[in-house]
Amino acid sequence: MRSVEFDRRSREAYQWPLEDANRYCRWMGGGVVLTQRHRGSERKMDENEISKIVLDAAITVHRILGGPGLLESVYQNALVHELKGRGLKVQKEVLVPVKYKGVVVGDPLRLDILVEDCVIIECKATEKDNPIYPVQVLTYLRLMNLKLGLLINFGKETLVAGYKRVVN
Repeated sequence: MRSVEFDRRSREAYQWPLEDANRYCRWMGGGVVLTQRHRGSERKMDENEISKIVLDAAITVHRILGGPGLLESVYQNALVHELKGRGLKVQKEVLVPVKYKGVVVGDPLRLDILVEDCVIIECKATEKDNPIYPVQVLTYLRLMNLKLGLLINFGKETLVAGYKRVVN
């Protein structure tokens, strides 16, 4: 089996042999997504692999739309579009029921983005960080019984300054 390697500058494809015939790559909107095939079915990516793709997509959105100045919803919609373009399953504005001892006790919370049913993304567009933001993500993780949440603040001059991993 052969795979395709893309030159990012010219976007020309070059053929090169692979030692592992199960590996292949595809060109997706500015980045390369690697997956593994095992006996006809694709291996599910773990949270760390997904978070790398999300960070790359968020940097792309921040670079194209510019730094601070836009509404949170604009960055959120652009990030959803970018992640779907990279082949990820993305859900937006997911309702999270608040349960106490198995009983729903309040109105559901609304998380910004859920990626591949395992990584929560909370988008912000503020200049200053509020200590409640990571706690909010941790609450979503606990209510949904998930491990990893990403807090992305597009209001910072560099995206890396506004990127935080929250682990349950």
